[in-house]
Amino acid sequence: MVTSGGVLVTGSSLITRYTGSIDADGSLIGGPASGAARNTPADIRGPLDILLAGIDPRDDRTAPRSDSIIVAHLPAGMDQVYLFSVPRDLYVDIPAFAPTGFGGGRSKINAAMSYGSPVGDGRHDVKQGFQLLARTVTQLTGIEAFDAGAIINFGGFKDIVEAVGGVTMRIDMRVRSEHLRPDGTPRHRRASCAGKSCAHPYIGPQKTYQPGTYHLRAWEALDYVRQRYGLPNSDYDRQRHQQQFIKAMAAKVMSKGVISNPARLTKVLGSAGDALTFDGNGHSVLDWGLALKGLNTDNMVSIKLSGGGLYEGGRYLGEKLAPGSEEFFAAVRQDKIQEFLLAHPEFVNKNA
Repeated sequence: MVTSGGVLVTGSSLITRYTGSIDADGSLIGGPASGAARNTPADIRGPLDILLAGIDPRDDRTAPRSDSIIVAHLPAGMDQVYLFSVPRDLYVDIPAFAPTGFGGGRSKINAAMSYGSPVGDGRHDVKQGFQLLARTVTQLTGIEAFDAGAIINFGGFKDIVEAVGGVTMRIDMRVRSEHLRPDGTPRHRRASCAGKSCAHPYIGPQKTYQPGTYHLRAWEALDYVRQRYGLPNSDYDRQRHQQQFIKAMAAKVMSKGVISNPARLTKVLGSAGDALTFDGNGHSVLDWGLALKGLNTDNMVSIKLSGGGLYEGGRYLGEKLAPGSEEFFAAVRQDKIQEFLLAHPEFVNKNA
C-alpha cells in the first residue's frame, strides 16, 4: 500500500512518520532468519513465510490469546501469496520459554502467547508472547524461521477498515452474530451469566449475514469474520472467512480509491499504529512494501487445513489436523505448494 501509485513518490517522510509506530524492531521474531542483517529491500527475496496473529484488545494485566493464526507463504518468484490458518484450538506441544520460565507442555496453540507474555508484576507483553507463538508454529510446521511477523489488534483494525470506506466481500453462508444486534450495538448479557463464564451469555436480536456479495461497514466486516458459534464447521469456517477478508482488504487498499486519495491514505496510515505491530526481520514496513510492490492481490490462494476433535477418556482436549497436513507443511518448506495443490485440490478453499 505504502509504495503503490505516484502519489507518494515524494511522501516518504510522511510514510516513515506513520509506519514508525508499526515497526517492532525485532521484538516479535528476533533477528534475520538467515542470521545476517538485511539492509535493503532488494535483500528481501522469496520464498518467504510471514506469521500473522490476531488478538482482541486487552490491557497489559490480561494474558493475550491469539484467536487467529495465519501463515502467508510467498514463493521464490514473490508473485503469489498462499494463506493457511492454524486452528486456534489445535492441541500441540508448546516449547519451553526461558524468559518466562515456562517449561513447555501440551495445550491449545492459542495459549502459547499467554505462556510467553508474563514480564513480572502481573503484567504481560504481547510482543514477547508472540515469540513463543512463533516458536510453537515453527515446531508444528517445520518452517525453520519466519521472515516477518505481525500482530493484528482487532479493535484498532476496525479503524483501518473505516478509513478505506468499508470492504466488499462475498458471504458464503448464513451467519448470525453472537455479539451484536442488527444495528451494531452490543447484545444484552444474561443476568444468570454475571460474574461467570457462559457458553452463550448474550440474549436479544442478532445481526444476521445472508449469502451474497455485500459492501460491509467496518463493524460488520469485523463482526462477520470473528463468528464461529453456530457455523457448521465452527472455527474452520471462521478461518475461511478471515482469509476471504484479508484478500478483500488487500484488494481495497490497493484500489485507486485509496492509493490515489491522499486524504484517505493518510487516514489509513494514521490508524495503522493502533492496529498493527510488525517485525520485518531487520526491514521496515516501507522496505517490505518496496520489495512486494509488484505483487498482484488477485494471486492470493486460500488453503484449508481440515481437522477434528481430539479426545482423551471422553474429555475434549482440542483439535487435531487431518491426514495430509504434514505433506502440506513439507510442500511449504520446499516451496512446492503449487505442485502439492495440483495433486491435492481438496486443500484449496473454493469459496475464497
